[in-house]
Amino acid sequence: MSLGRNRVVITGGAGFIGSHLCAKFLDHGWDVVAVDNFHTGQKRNILSLMKNPRFEIIRHDIVEPLRCEADLILNFACPASPVHYQSNPIWTLKTGVLGTMNMLGLAKRTKARILQASTSEVYGDPHEHPQKETYWGHVNPIGIRSCYDEGKRAAETLCFDYHRMHGVDIRVIRIFNTYGPHMAIDDGRVVSNFLVQAIRGEDLTIFGDGKQTRSFCYVDDLVDGIYRFAHTENVTGPINLGNDREFTMLQLAEMVLKKVGGKSKLRFMPLPSDDPKQRRPDLTLTKATLKGWSPKTELEQGIEKSVPYFKAVLSEIAALKSSF
Repeated sequence: MSLGRNRVVITGGAGFIGSHLCAKFLDHGWDVVAVDNFHTGQKRNILSLMKNPRFEIIRHDIVEPLRCEADLILNFACPASPVHYQSNPIWTLKTGVLGTMNMLGLAKRTKARILQASTSEVYGDPHEHPQKETYWGHVNPIGIRSCYDEGKRAAETLCFDYHRMHGVDIRVIRIFNTYGPHMAIDDGRVVSNFLVQAIRGEDLTIFGDGKQTRSFCYVDDLVDGIYRFAHTENVTGPINLGNDREFTMLQLAEMVLKKVGGKSKLRFMPLPSDDPKQRRPDLTLTKATLKGWSPKTELEQGIEKSVPYFKAVLSEIAALKSSF
């Protein structure tokens, strides 16, 4: 099925990545319907889009069926940071399983293509490094992260079962650590944590010895990859999306302190349960599938581009508090 350019439904459309996707598709002439229950999504992320007549927002939780029309569905509705998805793990699992089932049902009815946002968390604490799409993962099914990890693994299963049984046109991506403007300042992710702490002049919290590694992708690079894959024919995935350059938490902290300045120091805390020691995507399949795509933004450059956003949000919050 070739993809027409008409109406895209983006669940989690007021969230970090979802809001950037809304802007991307509007820029390319699509009618965009953002769906969000605002559990973690933020209105400030989509305010600049509201004046566009091709944009609309629906307040809805996809755990309940959604009735609308679509040519393309991007399913990004799920809290994605440990702080948020662990705050209500049963609802997180429902979003991953029931929510995905509802969106697949919508895709089946409307004959829409659906792109499912999966995650590198399906690999768990990996025994393979870097992680290829063929790796089945090493996941604790009963740990504190399982509501998200297993919810996303089940969502992938549902996508392929709907594809095999009902011919639903699916695309599955596994997103690795992503950062940039529109991140929630309280999401507990390492980039936002470090930026917020540095801007406030607080010590940066390092869990464990800081030698665990992650690979950080700037949001614009990720969104470009998602847009390309949504338009790629005859490939279901899953494919990894992210940046394959690897950094320790200590290197990241040093970079943030360099860009923000100030006198913050490092404060070491115990490592949380089931926290992966290393995470880096193998992008061989991705680059072969998405001709011409590769992550272009270096981490130092991306941090520099993110600082003004975080400073603006923190300044806005400080101004609100002082007005009371």
